[in-house]
Amino acid sequence: MAMLARFAFLSLAALLAACSSHAPAPPPVVVAKPVVMSSQPSFSPVAADVLFRAIGLVGTPYRWGGNTPDSGFDCSGLIKYVYGDAAGISLPRSTREMIVMRAPSIDINSLQSGDLVFFATNGGSQVSHAGIYVGEGRFVHAPRTGGTVRLDFLSNSYWARAYLQAKRVLPQGHLAQNP
Repeated sequence: MAMLARFAFLSLAALLAACSSHAPAPPPVVVAKPVVMSSQPSFSPVAADVLFRAIGLVGTPYRWGGNTPDSGFDCSGLIKYVYGDAAGISLPRSTREMIVMRAPSIDINSLQSGDLVFFATNGGSQVSHAGIYVGEGRFVHAPRTGGTVRLDFLSNSYWARAYLQAKRVLPQGHLAQNP
């Protein structure tokens, strides 16, 4: 978004400069601040593997009870497959089992890439759907019959209304660090 705003500003400046009677002043030089490295890693190969595997499955057909790329996925089959394949983590098969597993519950404002997000899509408060948070307010999931694995925004009114909670299944040292 910042890149788009910068492009729009530069385009407007160029247009106004072409119409003015004198050349515009050169833009100020911006000096980048030095990057300070923390003792905490900002990149985790495990989290990256989970994210790349999940995003790589976008477009795979939905199939109720499906749990492989060849047969298709339902939401919990997708999650179980991705974590088993990319991180060697064995998760329960159903969303009802996943939401009660012993893993830290995470506030929506503290989500990190790789966290599991849970929804009550049938109304009420009973879990019926889940996905993998990928960052920047988006998650990967297998939503419904006739559809495919896809990315959606948590801020979408449907998902925001149905949101229940999140769980962190990747160990702390294996999280992707979101800004």
